Amino acid sequence: MAKTLEQLVNGSSGPVFVDFYADWCAPCRSIAPAVKELAGEFSGRLTVVKINVDKQPAAAARYQVQGIPALLLFDKGAVRWRGSGAMPYDALRAEVVRALGW
Repeated sequence: MAKTLEQLVNGSSGPVFVDFYADWCAPCRSIAPAVKELAGEFSGRLTVVKINVDKQPAAAARYQVQGIPALLLFDKGAVRWRGSGAMPYDALRAEVVRALGW
C-alpha cells in the first residue's frame, strides 16, 4: 500500500530526504545523479524519495514548495534542512551530514 508523503515523513524510523522536481526542469535533471548517489551511499540509514510536483501538487503545496528543485530533509517528522536549486554531490552530502549530525 502506497503511503502519502506525510505518512512517510511522520512514520519513518529514520530520516527522509525528499526531492521535489518536475520532468521539464533542467536543474532538477542536473541534480538527479547527486540525489541517486546520496540514496546509494546512505542506503539503510536514509530514505530518499522524489516527488513530481506536476503529478502531486498537493504534496508540494503542503510543504510550501515554490521553486524546484526543492530539497527537504526530515527527521522524526520535522524539517532539519531545506535547500533549493542544483548543487554538486559533495555540497548536498555535506548538508545532510551536518543536519543529521552524522
